[in-house]
Amino acid sequence: QVLLAESGGGLVQSGGSLRLSCAVSGSIISIYDMAWYRQAPGKQRELVATISSGGSDVYTDSVKGRFTISRDNAKNTVDLQMNSLEPEDTAVYYCNVDVRDSDYSRGHYWGQGTQVTVYS
Repeated sequence: QVLLAESGGGLVQSGGSLRLSCAVSGSIISIYDMAWYRQAPGKQRELVATISSGGSDVYTDSVKGRFTISRDNAKNTVDLQMNSLEPEDTAVYYCNVDVRDSDYSRGHYWGQGTQVTVYS
């Protein structure tokens, strides 16, 4: 079983910063890509940023230069540092990981989501 535990959401004023963290645990052999998605009310879930096992990162255009994704392969964690937050960043943020487990099955797993609210 693979479990994801997210933390770090909250309420912040426009221009402020938050750092989200996601810890992956369970019977894991390998973790491939790790990513953060978000879903705002009434909108589809969208990819915010992704990082490969080698550290290559990709961002959606709206967060480039403001958000930074990072991972610690020794601790099986992925973080999202969010700076210069805007009200448009308000959403539930989800961690997603591509994992091979101890049964040698490979699949994507989701965290439970953490609310980020940015007020002006």
